[in-house]
Amino acid sequence: MKVVNLKQAILQAWKERWSDYQWSINMKKLFPKGATWDILNLAEALLEQAMIGPSPNPLILSYLKYAISSQMVSYSSVLTAISKFDDFSRDLCVQALLDIMDMFCDRLSCHGKAEECIGLCRALLSALHWLLRCTAASAERLREGLEAGVPAAGEKQLAMCLQRLEKTLSSTKNRALLHIAKLEEASSWTAIEHSLLKLGDILAGLSNPQLRSQAEQCGTLIRSIPTMLSEHSEQLHKTGFPTVHALVLLEGTMNLTGETQPLVEQLMMVKRMQHIPTPLFVLEIWKACFVGLIESPEGTGELKWTAFTFLKIPQVLVKLKKYSHGDKDFTEDVNSAFEFLLKLTPLLDKADQRCNCDCTNFLLQECSKQGLLSEASMNNLVAKRKADREHAPQLKSDENANIQPNPGLILRAEPTVTNILKTMDADHSKSPEGLLGVLGHMLSGKSLDLLLAAAAATGKLKSFARKFINLNEFTTHGSEESTKAASVRALLFDISFLMLCHVAQTYGSEVILSDSSTGAEVFFFETWMQTCMPEEGKILNPDHPCFRPDSTKVESLVALLNNFSEMKLVQMKWNEACLSISAAILEILNAWENGVLAFESIQKITDNIKGKVCSLAVCAVAWLVAHVRMLGLDEREKSLQMIRQLAGPLNSENTLQFYNERVVIMSSILELMCADVLQQTATQIKFPAVGVDTMPYWNLLPPKRPIKEVLTDVFAKVLERGWVDSRSIHIFDTLLHMGGVYWFCNNLIKELLKETRKEHARRAVELLYSVFCLDMQQVTLVLLGHVLPGLLTDSSKWHRLMDPPGTALAKLAVWCALSSYSSHKGQASSRQKKRHREDIEDYISLFPLDDMQPSKLMRLLSSNEDDANILSSPTDRSMSSSLSASQLHTVNMRDPLNRVLANLFLLISSILGSRTAGPHTQFVQWFMEECVDCLEQGGRGSILQFMPFTTVSELVKVSAMSSPRVVLAITDLSLPLGRQVAAKAIAAL
Repeated sequence: MKVVNLKQAILQAWKERWSDYQWSINMKKLFPKGATWDILNLAEALLEQAMIGPSPNPLILSYLKYAISSQMVSYSSVLTAISKFDDFSRDLCVQALLDIMDMFCDRLSCHGKAEECIGLCRALLSALHWLLRCTAASAERLREGLEAGVPAAGEKQLAMCLQRLEKTLSSTKNRALLHIAKLEEASSWTAIEHSLLKLGDILAGLSNPQLRSQAEQCGTLIRSIPTMLSEHSEQLHKTGFPTVHALVLLEGTMNLTGETQPLVEQLMMVKRMQHIPTPLFVLEIWKACFVGLIESPEGTGELKWTAFTFLKIPQVLVKLKKYSHGDKDFTEDVNSAFEFLLKLTPLLDKADQRCNCDCTNFLLQECSKQGLLSEASMNNLVAKRKADREHAPQLKSDENANIQPNPGLILRAEPTVTNILKTMDADHSKSPEGLLGVLGHMLSGKSLDLLLAAAAATGKLKSFARKFINLNEFTTHGSEESTKAASVRALLFDISFLMLCHVAQTYGSEVILSDSSTGAEVFFFETWMQTCMPEEGKILNPDHPCFRPDSTKVESLVALLNNFSEMKLVQMKWNEACLSISAAILEILNAWENGVLAFESIQKITDNIKGKVCSLAVCAVAWLVAHVRMLGLDEREKSLQMIRQLAGPLNSENTLQFYNERVVIMSSILELMCADVLQQTATQIKFPAVGVDTMPYWNLLPPKRPIKEVLTDVFAKVLERGWVDSRSIHIFDTLLHMGGVYWFCNNLIKELLKETRKEHARRAVELLYSVFCLDMQQVTLVLLGHVLPGLLTDSSKWHRLMDPPGTALAKLAVWCALSSYSSHKGQASSRQKKRHREDIEDYISLFPLDDMQPSKLMRLLSSNEDDANILSSPTDRSMSSSLSASQLHTVNMRDPLNRVLANLFLLISSILGSRTAGPHTQFVQWFMEECVDCLEQGGRGSILQFMPFTTVSELVKVSAMSSPRVVLAITDLSLPLGRQVAAKAIAAL
């Protein structure tokens, strides 16, 4: 029996009426080994022969069914062959093809090479398109039949088509394969969308509701394929979200000047990771604001919180609105949040009592102004709160009746800031008296703090400070001026100097400093602040050259100060005087200590220093603070007495305007400057300023107690309470400064691993994440680079990773990794820039770049190279066991966070591939589950891009991870190799 080709072999079988198994045996004899049936296109050849007549050839169809059942042909070759048939008028042929599809369409699989699996995805996409075309043709015939009065025509075939469509699409595995195919062939997907629209139009005219609903269901399933990774269920059983609460408190307490965008992104990240419904999310932000208002320390702290709540948070919500799917939806969510908030009457009453006004009313009006609430909703909510307040205990006492409420003042201060900025832009030389009037008005009462808080909350503080630096520079020296002009210049210099010192102490020196990268000129005040001004954690050298100016200038200044007549202001160079005062004070101190000057002379000199220009006293005390630190216990007396004299009340008459207002600011500046040194020398100095608030959050740590005990105590209290308060945030921040990042992170993780109750462990994670936001970048490096590898590679610690603490730690690690990775391209916030970094190991040496040299972490692991799962296709074989999407995206591996993530995923891959199972394997599963739960997709910009491709096939062996959605979520589908890996893993499920 000589056969030339496949077609002849099929015809011969038909002529001789071979049975299916006999056909199979003979075919294998006729065709030599080597070439597969798919290469010979067996499925297509069989279908071509079977479909020649008006009805299909049953014998040849039986051969095809036998070939499918015995796996002679792949599913992809059969689907491709079916999708080439396009004569839909031949009912019997179409029905036969639908019957063949019915054999396997809900249990597709492929265990071959990666390319074959991608082939299956493409074939399934073609088959889906064919089914849609077939359905549309059947529906069209049914419609024509109805019009012609022959109702039965096409109805049976349409029902069959819809049934196969439903069966194919109801399988998640098939939808996952179609998701990959859509990314492989965008044009084919567009054709499917067009067919779907066409089918919808045809079916709209049909009267059979059952067929219509079945078709709609299939359409919904097809449309869900591109978005199958972004479907998350929201938490509807919870009403409190401590992470959001703590984040808002942290930002309001420590970072009022920060930009709104990083806060918005961080809040959105938490919302996404914890699946928080929008109304409850907005409610939690408002709750935190009201708690912050109630807790805030009196004075500046209260003004900062008011500005944060009434100016900054509405701006944050405006930006959050852009992330929501529709404006209308978001305004409804904000309305719902306020409806919930109005039910928290005790909280609102307490806030109203604290602020001496109807806070909710102010807030509602601000939200309405920003387009976050419709006017009708606002009026309705205002009326509800007004009715509630009628039943509240008397919120206004007689003594408070005349005090203006802060929210109203802050909202009025905001436009004033803009006006002052415009005034400051004018030419200073033209009307210095007018400018002095504006600045003098700013100094009265709490105007300055109100304006600064409003500027900080609206992001205008940096520009505000820049204008005052320019003014200060302009007034440092004058030429040919009258006595009056000289005194105006002196006052402008003094007020701008004091204001800038106050801003630096209240909001951090970063607000003052210009961006060094711009190459702009550095002015006197910036230079003085960087080199001479004492700040927390900054140690100054009193012998630094900046304190040692030209000796002739020092001598003339000493003579000027020692002259008991009034200080001359004309042509005075104030910048030189400020820089020379330190050396002059040293001369005067030496003269006093050697008995050359009496105490009365010292009093006169200190009166002369602060009698007209308070900034000279500030510069003198700045140097004395640095000087006292360097002296022995018995040498400090006269220096401390000199500080006391400079800070004390003036003994002579003052002659320049706004003196009392300037002294109030000077005293608060001196108090903050001296706080550290007075604490260290156990000295007390009474600062005479009236109305200056005591320093909030000062001396928080109890004396003579180990800091580890303080840390565990504070965390235990926070966990018991269920939310973090402002005081605890400050204690955590102080402990982070003192103990360093590794100590802080390691000890808090130990506390987390002690939790044995599920709800406590969950709450601990939510609270710890918010505490770690104090310095998320560095904490993440320590957690993922040191703490986790230490737990995963030491078998004696594996028992600590049992559920629930193990699940909780996995959740926390993923949250920290995601937050740091999404934000580490942005700028660190001002509170994080101050942190010392000396306790962080050099990550480049910890995880070297040279792949030939194993990293310290990988040396901890047992070698699994013989086990490494090498995929079988040519492209896969060249793939090393550690190749990941990040390498194909050429991510910068010199970045510490990228290195730490890459090494953590190598460790995870090694644990999955090892022969030892235990709590550490379970931990890896929880870690990956949390990654999937929190991510839209593991593409570029996701932490999962650092996972080696070979990990995917190891992961699907873990029963809990063997789902198509998980595979799609953990692979980078934007890369061809990523799609191949995903297709191979899903097709084998």
